[in-house]
Amino acid sequence: MRIVYMGTPEFARVSLKALLEAGHDVCAVFTRPDAPSGRGKKLSASPVKQEAAERQIDVYQPTKLRDGTAAHALHLLRPDLVVVVAYGRLLPDELLAIAPLGCVNVHASLLPKYRGAAPIQWAVIQGERETGVTTQMMAAELDAGDILMQRATKILPDETAGQLQERLAPLGAELLVETVSALSAGTAVRTPQDGNHATFAPMLQKQDGQIDWTKPAALVESFVRGMSPWPGAQWGDLRVHRVEPLDESAQAEAGTMLPGGLVVCGDARILRLAEVQAAGGKRMSFEAYARGHQREKC
Repeated sequence: MRIVYMGTPEFARVSLKALLEAGHDVCAVFTRPDAPSGRGKKLSASPVKQEAAERQIDVYQPTKLRDGTAAHALHLLRPDLVVVVAYGRLLPDELLAIAPLGCVNVHASLLPKYRGAAPIQWAVIQGERETGVTTQMMAAELDAGDILMQRATKILPDETAGQLQERLAPLGAELLVETVSALSAGTAVRTPQDGNHATFAPMLQKQDGQIDWTKPAALVESFVRGMSPWPGAQWGDLRVHRVEPLDESAQAEAGTMLPGGLVVCGDARILRLAEVQAAGGKRMSFEAYARGHQREKC
């Protein structure tokens, strides 16, 4: 089976590597154009491009998907199947229809929950206790295609979105290999999604990181973990990396700072600021931050 692979970040690189190690024929890779990164803003290849280059796989980096260039290249490649993992772009109908077996996507949620660009972050933010990965046949509507396979996993109590993503990447890769094998053998089962149970996980913006202390303490704590590593939870100019729930409460306005880095939430429960970072500073314990802040005032 000839496969064209479309993906960009590290999450997608893990699935590409798994397909290749399982012996599948990936004839070409599509990935986002090189982007500036680091302090020097030098152009950097995506993790998927780096993996493809190491394995001498042809790489395509179209800047547009609707001008006919990508469709022409894909027609010439004659893939049996297109695999899409965190490519970062919506595929137009023209591309979805080229491969005889269609386009398969690995999505980091248990669809139909958390359709969209940030399913891992929103599952943590919303305080979910379980999530997982889904392989689906891609359709015109975002993340609404028929489900092929799913695998669930618990969200650990202290797990950040970044840590959860690292665990889901190999889980998704394993499920993808099983799915492609089933499609090749003609044994894959398609299950339509129930759109009535769909929830959405829109892309996060930098301004989304501001903490709302009027929410219950459990949701504030989940919010801080869900915003890590990006865009980061913010309280004004202070970045909050980690908070700890306490079995205490206080009759005070939400957002009130008590001695010792304790903050009152909307349900009167208290969270302790554990690790913070001042603008332009380093990540540190709240105690270290408080000592330095006191010296600055002197």
